[in-house]
Amino acid sequence: MKDPNRRSTVIASVPAVLLVLAQITYPLAHGTGRDGVTVAVVLLSAATALTHAGITRGVWWAAGFLVIVSGVGFVAEMIGTASGVPFGCYDYASGRIGPELAGVPLIVPLAWTGGLYPVWTVAGMLYPRACQRVSMTAAGAVGWDLFLDPQMVADGQWTWCSSVAGLPGLPDIPVTNYVGWLGVAAVMAGLLQLWDRTAPDSGAARVVPVAVFGWTWLGSALAHAVFLGLPVSAIYGFLGLGTLGFPLVRALRARRITLGPGGHGTM
Repeated sequence: MKDPNRRSTVIASVPAVLLVLAQITYPLAHGTGRDGVTVAVVLLSAATALTHAGITRGVWWAAGFLVIVSGVGFVAEMIGTASGVPFGCYDYASGRIGPELAGVPLIVPLAWTGGLYPVWTVAGMLYPRACQRVSMTAAGAVGWDLFLDPQMVADGQWTWCSSVAGLPGLPDIPVTNYVGWLGVAAVMAGLLQLWDRTAPDSGAARVVPVAVFGWTWLGSALAHAVFLGLPVSAIYGFLGLGTLGFPLVRALRARRITLGPGGHGTM
């Protein structure tokens, strides 16, 4: 296997395949078993992101991505659980998904890393201008959370104590949560835009993060609608993450972008 792009894709595919298998088992698991699956999904999503980033952009760049996204995510979660800013008043269930620090399970910052990487990658392919990429990454992150928050609240991983109204059909999650996600993800994306300058994008193959993005978008919509009994969040998440998903499909069909080397967008 002499093609370095093909090799990087194969290597990065290993944790991605395991991630998909773990997510498939989620609706089948219950109680502590489901908590274990939740932890596995987070670890595998972060491993998928960091493996691809390390192979294609270098270990140093991948480490920076981890520090920026998980660091900002942890600070935001720590402030959020203590003060209700910027997401609204909420609390994590204690002792279910591993050790905690300042009321935040330590696995949570890794969830930000695993979830944001495919969104960041797709946004960069579609919108190469810095301001567009930052804003669309933030919008895509909110779309992802329209799946994540209802699923985790339904499983009791965290509960909301805010009196702010929620979206129609999702009354238990205040709209301030999505505003907070938009702001926090924008900060992450802005810092990542600066970090990008330390290791210019080589245009390596993006098959893995784009596939993970597609699976998250379409697979989550199917899971919420059919297997988890969450039809409202299936619609919200499908449309929310579709802010990137629909342009991605159109660009791929029109061949304005590719998943192989040099696959930057022209939009």
